[in-house]
Amino acid sequence: MTARRAALALGALAVVYLVLVGWRGVLLLAEGTPTTVLLGLAVIALPFVGAWVIWREIRFGLESQQMARQLEREGGLPVDDLPRRPSGRPDRAAADAAFEGRRAAVEAAPTDWRSWFRLGIAYDDAGDRRRARQAMRQARSLYRGISPRG
Repeated sequence: MTARRAALALGALAVVYLVLVGWRGVLLLAEGTPTTVLLGLAVIALPFVGAWVIWREIRFGLESQQMARQLEREGGLPVDDLPRRPSGRPDRAAADAAFEGRRAAVEAAPTDWRSWFRLGIAYDDAGDRRRARQAMRQARSLYRGISPRG
């Protein structure tokens, strides 16, 4: 639950920041010169973009949790038995070895969201966060029945 509280606190802080930025945009609009009006409109757009990004990340996290809960109910969550470094991160060599099995499962069943989800976990264990998120997005698309992007 600590991670959830931290995410909520950071989200609340981001909302406060976005409101303050939006207010600055309103003040720039009130100046009335062409330059400040254009700048004010651009500044007012920032909170909307920021809110959209925050919403997307929250939705991604919630849907990832939903998939994890379903895998747990089905008994399909991978066992977290990798040896750990002093930092708490999985040992890289062990994570790389486990990764190969997950990749083979995706190649065998490329339309199975469960395989993609487990591959995302394997990428994260191996320290490749960018590919972990891509695999989780692929899993989410398959889970939701949306045609995944190549």
